[in-house]
Amino acid sequence: MIDAILQLNDISISYGRVEAVRRVSMLIERGSIVTIIGANGAGKTTLLKGIMGLLPLTGSIEFVGKPLKRMEVEKRVAAGMSLVPERRELFSTMCVEDNLQLGAFPLSDAESADRLAGIYGRFPRLKERRRQQAGTLSGGERQMLAMGRALMGGPKLLMLDEPSLGLAPRIVSEVFRTIVELSDTGISILLVEQNARSALQVAHRAYVMELGEMVMSAPASELANDPRVIASYLGR
Repeated sequence: MIDAILQLNDISISYGRVEAVRRVSMLIERGSIVTIIGANGAGKTTLLKGIMGLLPLTGSIEFVGKPLKRMEVEKRVAAGMSLVPERRELFSTMCVEDNLQLGAFPLSDAESADRLAGIYGRFPRLKERRRQQAGTLSGGERQMLAMGRALMGGPKLLMLDEPSLGLAPRIVSEVFRTIVELSDTGISILLVEQNARSALQVAHRAYVMELGEMVMSAPASELANDPRVIASYLGR
């Protein structure tokens, strides 16, 4: 029996009369890494926002076996969902530690301190820069901070929107290594990426999204060797 943490059935999302996501169905098993690859404008970010409750949708969505459709964003976070948006959306004039603490609400001081220690253990550079303004960090450090803030809530499902965007190759490798390490701790990962090669290397299952629809779905290793995926997304 499949142990699903997230299940979508016939999800559609519209901006006015424009249907940006059409009848998408997908399943994420607990503890797995699932990636969605596709070109700009395919609907990937829109889908993540819909899952998080930031956009209205039609169809059914279940998280840990419970329906989410009418649940507010704050309650989804409390239930164990977290989204790291493409633009990271940090508070640039606040220091690193204050940004992290925002992700801890509404934990007790003791729980927050434990989570913070864990984040600093995973991202030592954030500890070194804990009093530094977020706006002065490098791109890689800002991505670490965005991920760390999301992890402060203790998510069961972590959704990442283009985590490698704008980062140097060495930092990209570090980000994907962290994704694998988080999955190894039991956190389920939904990864939206244009860096299809790296995404397919770390994911267990992959979906290809085009013009708002899921057009392919298979184990990531299979899609990495599919001639259509190679021609369209891997460039070899």
